[in-house]
Amino acid sequence: MEITGYQAGTLAWLHVQTGDGDSLRGAIEVADFLVDRAWDRTLGVFPFEYPQPSPTYFFDNGIIVRGLLAVWRITKTPRYWEVAQICAEQMLRDFDAGFDFHPILSLPAKTAELRDPRWSRSSGCYQLKAALGWHEIAHLADHKELHTAWDRLRTQALEGHDEFLPGHTDEERVMDRLHAYCYFLEALLATPQSPDCARAIAIGVQRVAYLLHKIAPVFVRSDVYAQLLRIRLYADASGALPLDSHTAAFEAEHLAAFQLSSPDPRVDGGFCFGKKGTEMLPYVNPVSTDFAVQALHLWHLRQTGVALPPVAGLV
Repeated sequence: MEITGYQAGTLAWLHVQTGDGDSLRGAIEVADFLVDRAWDRTLGVFPFEYPQPSPTYFFDNGIIVRGLLAVWRITKTPRYWEVAQICAEQMLRDFDAGFDFHPILSLPAKTAELRDPRWSRSSGCYQLKAALGWHEIAHLADHKELHTAWDRLRTQALEGHDEFLPGHTDEERVMDRLHAYCYFLEALLATPQSPDCARAIAIGVQRVAYLLHKIAPVFVRSDVYAQLLRIRLYADASGALPLDSHTAAFEAEHLAAFQLSSPDPRVDGGFCFGKKGTEMLPYVNPVSTDFAVQALHLWHLRQTGVALPPVAGLV
C-alpha cells in the first residue's frame, strides 16, 4: 500500500503544478481505493498488501496518511480527512513501543513482529518521514497529541541518526540505506528553522553525497539521486544549507539518464530503479519515477528563477 500512497500524493502534486485534469481524476481514484477498499476500518490501519492477509507497517501507514491529505487539500472530501486522522491516531496507539515505534505489526492481533538488521524491519531515523502525517494534521487541526508525538520522534531521530550510516559493510546495502536516510532528511525539511534540524540537514547532505558518489560506480539507485536533489533544493530555499549548484547539476544530469523512452506506455517516461556498473537494471520503479519527476521539475524551477512550491507537497 505504500506505493499506492505515494501515487495519491504524486498525482495530487502534478495537478497542482500543471492543472492537469487527468492527474486530479487519477488522484481521486487512488484515494477512493485507499479509503473504500484498502482501509481496514475495524483495525484502523492499512495492511501491507490488498487483499491478501498481511502485516501492517508504521512507515506505510504514514505515507498513505500523507497521500490522503494531499488529495484532501484539493478536493476537501471529508472521508479522506477522516481516514487520514484516524489512521494517524491509530499509528500512535498501536505502534508505540515506549522507547521507539515498532516497524511492523502482525494482523489482526497487532503484535510486534521480530525486528532484524534490514532497515525496513527495524526502527530508526527514517521513520520520521512517516510521522510527517502527524506533523501536518497537528498543524491543520491543532492536534496536541499528534504534535507531541511528532516532537518525540523527531528528537529520537536526531539523537540516533549518526548511527544509521553506513550501517553495513556491503556497499549495495549502504546504497539502500542512503535511500532510507534521505527519508529522515526529507522529514527535517518540515522544521528547518530549528538549529538542530538545520545542522542535521547540512551534515546529512554531505554524508549522503559522499557515499552516493563513492558507491555509484558499483551500484546506484535513481531514487537516491532524486531524494538528495530535492533535499538540496528545499534546504537552500529554507536557508538551512546553501545550494552547491555544481554538484546539484551533476546529480540532476545523472538522474535524468535513468528515464526511459519506450513504445510500451507502461514504461515510457518511467525511471529505472538503478544501475549496476554500466548496466541499467531492467525494470521501472513507480516510486523512483515519482521522486525523479518531482526532483527534476523542482530543479527546472530553480534554474528558471521560480520559487519552489510548499515543501508539504514533497512526496
